[in-house]
Amino acid sequence: MHLRLSMLVSLLLLAFTTACTQAPPPDTHAADVQALKDTEAAWAKAMAAKDFEKSMSYYADDASVLVPTAPEINGKDAIRAAFKPLADDPNFAHACQASRVEVAKSGDLGYTQGTYTMTTTDPKTKKPVTDKGKYLIAYKKQADGTWKVVADMDSSDMPLPAGK
Repeated sequence: MHLRLSMLVSLLLLAFTTACTQAPPPDTHAADVQALKDTEAAWAKAMAAKDFEKSMSYYADDASVLVPTAPEINGKDAIRAAFKPLADDPNFAHACQASRVEVAKSGDLGYTQGTYTMTTTDPKTKKPVTDKGKYLIAYKKQADGTWKVVADMDSSDMPLPAGK
């Protein structure tokens, strides 16, 4: 009986020791940060080229967009419909510059923060107007390793229209 108990305790100790000494998962933080930077750079390039469908491909199906003086836009189809007028605007131009890129230790969520400049046609004057502001974009790593936007928020530096 004592021999069986000793063997059982030895096996349990061996199993516990083996479980506790497994190598930690690899640290992919630097690679994840770079992948997020690369994703945002590719997205900015698609917008600069006015490639609307390519630009839309960076949004997750359940993404949300929050822009000044407008209701929350939820879902890729709603985002596509809301942004389609920009694609058709001959004066549309967009540039952004990330000042901060962070990825969670888990490697599945990240965000970028920075500044943007966007030119569109003023609907009243029909002249180009340029907006400058800040943005915060939350990304989620997909099963295939790509990063998709799950939340996109802009904060214009322009004064709000009267009455807002």
